[in-house]
Amino acid sequence: MPTPREQARARTMADIVRIGREHLAAVGPAQLSLRAVARDLGVVSSAVYRYVPSRDELLTLLVVDAYAELGEAVAAAEAAQSRQDFAGRWRALGGAVRSWALAEPSRYALLFGTPVPGYAAPAERTTGPGTRVIALILTLVADAEAAGRQAAAPPCGVPASLAADAERVRQEFDLAVSDRMLCAAVLAWVALFGAVSFEVFGQYGPDTFADPAGLFAVQQDLAAGVLGLRSSLAPPTQHGVAQAVRAADDH
Repeated sequence: MPTPREQARARTMADIVRIGREHLAAVGPAQLSLRAVARDLGVVSSAVYRYVPSRDELLTLLVVDAYAELGEAVAAAEAAQSRQDFAGRWRALGGAVRSWALAEPSRYALLFGTPVPGYAAPAERTTGPGTRVIALILTLVADAEAAGRQAAAPPCGVPASLAADAERVRQEFDLAVSDRMLCAAVLAWVALFGAVSFEVFGQYGPDTFADPAGLFAVQQDLAAGVLGLRSSLAPPTQHGVAQAVRAADDH
């Protein structure tokens, strides 16, 4: 059990992150101030510096917090689907990204918007939580490929110059997935976050699409087509099984 001092420190850190979230939404990341956080916390600024030594550390706490919450939301939505409904898992995953981003635009902007001048997120603390969504996408694609549940192979070749990178990614995420499908997964990842970013940041304009949710659903289905994900739980066709075998041989 944590000691009373450890419990008090945890509560203070949680309060600092909570107030940091509020300030992020109100003034943006570049204007975050530990003095302002201390004022809202009801303590002198020197007291806050004992917990968070700099504005950059506060930004890192907010980045890790946002990545963790996004990752939890996406993982929960994806896990609620049947493991064999690969298209359903993809739609749930993407829908969770969009829902979280629309509910938390300032935190989404911190992660995927304009970089904060002078701040560099420490890779050793942010890479793990920051790669959770792409890890789920890669796992989904690997599962579909292994099960032969893909309707068609992506119509592209993979240059030999990417082979080493693909192998490094496979080892990092401990997945068996062909180079071709790994590249398709990266395309789907970029398309997903591109579509969400356009909506969150108002890039379509105010009068372009009356039904942004409907547009996003179409975009998700197009990305599922790129990945070749089946929309039903029907047994894989012989073509799909053969394709999975060819992909494994290519790898």
